[in-house]
Amino acid sequence: MKIGLITSRGGHLFQLYQIKDYWSHYNRFWVTFAGEDSKFLLKKERVYFGFYPESRNLINAFRNFFLAFKVLLKEKPNLLISAGAGIAPPFFYVGKLLGVKLIFIEPYDFIKYPSLSGRLVYPITDKILVQHKRQKRFYKKSQYWGGTI
Repeated sequence: MKIGLITSRGGHLFQLYQIKDYWSHYNRFWVTFAGEDSKFLLKKERVYFGFYPESRNLINAFRNFFLAFKVLLKEKPNLLISAGAGIAPPFFYVGKLLGVKLIFIEPYDFIKYPSLSGRLVYPITDKILVQHKRQKRFYKKSQYWGGTI
């Protein structure tokens, strides 16, 4: 099995990195953005860097959509996992077209309203995991998973 870990930098990256016990056993690759945190945490990983800024940036959303085709056709993953943010929707929609299973982890800090990325990918995800019980009201088919940190 091959996993693609799709995430923005910062807290999103840190949340996916915290579940290392799960993904470290599998063939994997990452898609994130270049920065000190991603270069440090992922120095021994296979990484593709997306186009930033991605959130609410239509041009980079299209660029990341085409990058998703390029990366996913090359890597041929069985599963994509993401904790957001704007890099997730392009990769998830292309992944869905290619028959890849999709898991989205709603970031812990979105308890008053759902994240934009979560709202965009919710209709196509195979599983959505929430880290706070209050998030279940936004995602009826979600499963409470607990916090990653």
